[in-house]
Amino acid sequence: MEQLVQQIAAYKQEIAAFTPANAADLEQYRIKFLGTKGLVKALFGEMKQVPNDRKKEFGQILNEFKQLAEARYEEFTALKEAAGDNHQDVDYTMPQAPHRLGTRHPISLVRNKIIRIFERLGFTIAEGPEIEDDWHNFTALNLPENHPARDMQDTFFISKNPDWLLRTQTSSAQVRVMEEGKLPIRIISPGRVYRNETISARAHCFFHQVEGLYIDENVSFADLKQTLYHFVKEFFGENTGIRFRPSYFPFTEPSAEMDISCFICGGTGCSVCKHTGWVEILGCGMVHPKVLANCGIDPEKYTGFAFGMGIERITMLKYQIKDLRLFSENDTRFLEQFEGTV
Repeated sequence: MEQLVQQIAAYKQEIAAFTPANAADLEQYRIKFLGTKGLVKALFGEMKQVPNDRKKEFGQILNEFKQLAEARYEEFTALKEAAGDNHQDVDYTMPQAPHRLGTRHPISLVRNKIIRIFERLGFTIAEGPEIEDDWHNFTALNLPENHPARDMQDTFFISKNPDWLLRTQTSSAQVRVMEEGKLPIRIISPGRVYRNETISARAHCFFHQVEGLYIDENVSFADLKQTLYHFVKEFFGENTGIRFRPSYFPFTEPSAEMDISCFICGGTGCSVCKHTGWVEILGCGMVHPKVLANCGIDPEKYTGFAFGMGIERITMLKYQIKDLRLFSENDTRFLEQFEGTV
């Protein structure tokens, strides 16, 4: 114990003579004496070597040594903080540093423009849950169990019996509106959808859609065509060519795919349009009578049309983006290229 007491006395002299020249010296002092592997902790570890009848005496010596080391450290810490406060020179009349404004995501830019175009045509927005049941996502849309058209969509199921899933299309929101029975209906349903697909430059496991629905008496395919003609001219320009091709969807009959002339090559053929001069942008058709009946609407009295487009595809065409993955990678070098306007 006597040897330990002599060591402590020597350390006390060192502490008393300590005067740091800078913050680094003070930090070295803290590490040496007060750190987790410092001298104070090491000396407390020597308590087990002291005879039992002298532990109390040695404990008092250790506590005094610890308090001295801490007080010396706090003394210089306080002096440095005070010195820093005295030399602080802040001009509070200066304007603050400007905040850097961000930009809107390209998907949001295109989504907002699509919505504005259809709002001017009298369409309102209808939204629905992203977690859906089988009825709203499939069965009500004329896709009963074991229907071959279900193979067209690879689905993320959350549970089975009853079936709950991540919606594969925003048509489920349209079903919910039709079930309310408030006619006529003129809505668009933008939102995120999910499909179990391999992620690549042309596909992703989630993407965004805008689907439209118009139901009233005497609605015809001509109404559908004129509505979509107006959208394309507004969005892509007056000189954009348009064509319809017969297609198949279980929830519309008749059905069609709509193409626009490739504005990258002007219709002469390029890699984007696969050298056809045309690019597909959406599917559409007249609402199937079974869908109307499933939702409690009389198909003998009412007709309607529906259409749906992928916002990513429209965005890629508008901004000539070749890799779908860029939309979800949060790369600011990519996102900063787009204007931050509504």
